[in-house]
Amino acid sequence: MSTGSIEKQATWELSLGEFLHAAVNRNPDKVFLQIVGQQITYGEFYSRVRQAAAMFANLGVQRGDRVCLFLPNVPEFHYCWFGLSLLGAISVPVNVAYKRDEAAYIFDNAGATAVVTHRSLVDVAEAASAISPTVKHKLLATTELESEASQPPGEPPATGWLNLGELLAASEELTHLPEVSTHEISMLVYTSGTTGNPRGVQVTHLMYVAAGQGFAHWTEASEADRFFTCLPFFHANAQYYSTMGSLAAGATLVVAERFSASRFWDQVREANATVVNFIGMMMPVLAKQPESELDRQNNVRLFYGSPAFSPDFLEAFKERFDTEIIVGFGMTETCYGSIEKIGQQRRPNSSGQPRLHPDSGFVNRIRIVDDDGRPVPSGQPGEITISNPAVMPGYWRNQEQTDLALREGWLHTGDLGWADEEGFLYFVDRKKDVIRRRGENISSQEVEDAIKRHPTVLDCAVIAVPSELGEDEVKAYVTPRPPATVDPETIVRWCAENLAYFKVPRYIEVREEMPRTPSLRVRKDLLRQEREDLIEGCFDREAAGIRIR
Repeated sequence: MSTGSIEKQATWELSLGEFLHAAVNRNPDKVFLQIVGQQITYGEFYSRVRQAAAMFANLGVQRGDRVCLFLPNVPEFHYCWFGLSLLGAISVPVNVAYKRDEAAYIFDNAGATAVVTHRSLVDVAEAASAISPTVKHKLLATTELESEASQPPGEPPATGWLNLGELLAASEELTHLPEVSTHEISMLVYTSGTTGNPRGVQVTHLMYVAAGQGFAHWTEASEADRFFTCLPFFHANAQYYSTMGSLAAGATLVVAERFSASRFWDQVREANATVVNFIGMMMPVLAKQPESELDRQNNVRLFYGSPAFSPDFLEAFKERFDTEIIVGFGMTETCYGSIEKIGQQRRPNSSGQPRLHPDSGFVNRIRIVDDDGRPVPSGQPGEITISNPAVMPGYWRNQEQTDLALREGWLHTGDLGWADEEGFLYFVDRKKDVIRRRGENISSQEVEDAIKRHPTVLDCAVIAVPSELGEDEVKAYVTPRPPATVDPETIVRWCAENLAYFKVPRYIEVREEMPRTPSLRVRKDLLRQEREDLIEGCFDREAAGIRIR
């Protein structure tokens, strides 16, 4: 990789290494990351990233190799991500809530040559890597998390795991870096599809660079800003916006381990945060917290996130916490959807207009189409499609889904919406049979497959039902296997043993039969239409007091 003066066709056509090098040169002594009690300057961060590149190179990791990052919010995630990117290798983040089989699927599908995990996750990582034949190297981070501070030391890690901290410290910074194209893959971000297993979105260097440049532009960010996130690094939100946006602005990124409604504002105040990202469930939860005389005592000038809540809700939140709020529409496949502009009069329930890049040569278009791909008139619902230079090149090893998503230069989102005559976007619903719960996308088939494995279950169907938090809850319809009977609490605990906590159904309805098609598929559309209140009379694990985390 060359870090000299290279003429580019466009300002966004940079590799991550080039982009990071420029950010470091602007202010190497400024704090970039504030995380797990550490303050890491831009210069220190770049040094550790090059050490990580050298470490992986010494292990034999080469251009195009995949390395799974099964890590909580610790700095090692970023060292590895950027270090691998310097080599032209590919990071593969793994949801830290995953159990053995879920993690093993990602390891296998990505063909991971190495796994990096944290001591708090080593048991799951060990079990998953044991059944993943491609994994050759296993690295362990031992950074102390805030949640571990009062806990006694855990059991020694399984044998065969290399100490990541020791390897980094022993590695000389890699100075001779390969040339990496802006169109090469930096990361595979797995997202659940409508059915079946998760799909790996191939995120290029260009996509990350354009995301950072765009987010700094949309938020009017500067070096004086302090970005705050409590969202996980394995999600695109914290990558595209918090990380890349901070780098683009030359700002400081303050990271919390996870979202806590009761501690959120204290953390924001302690961080002296000025820009905060949210995901849907955070806003209603924060709004339901007891009011405090400290509510307006913060320096947050901007909240950004999705979805587009009602104007009354947003205005009340803005007034209570004394902060501006803008909402948008985006996805892992491209962060260039739509966004509101700061200070712009809000269009009720709109997600704003197509996002602009600071370079006018970057053209982003949103088009609403019918089932045949033809544009529909303003005001008419249809599928949201997007076209811009920062759209993914496709799904990893999944040509069928790639062909469905990318057609004639447009990304077909699978989401329904409409646009007014001025191009403001209004999200309607998801075409995909996917459940959105607490910021996570859940494949209904994946939950169904887990429940069907229970010996008392003959069949099941999983759908989304409304949540009081503004997104979805998971409901399972379960048919017993004669002569057995189904105990809902047993099914919940079975799911908790086999699925990430956010996939475990909240509601369970036991029934002898379900409506079916002639080919014996369950008619989920009829289940949704059976009655207005889909949760009435159902087993509710939260009402039953069952804790699953």
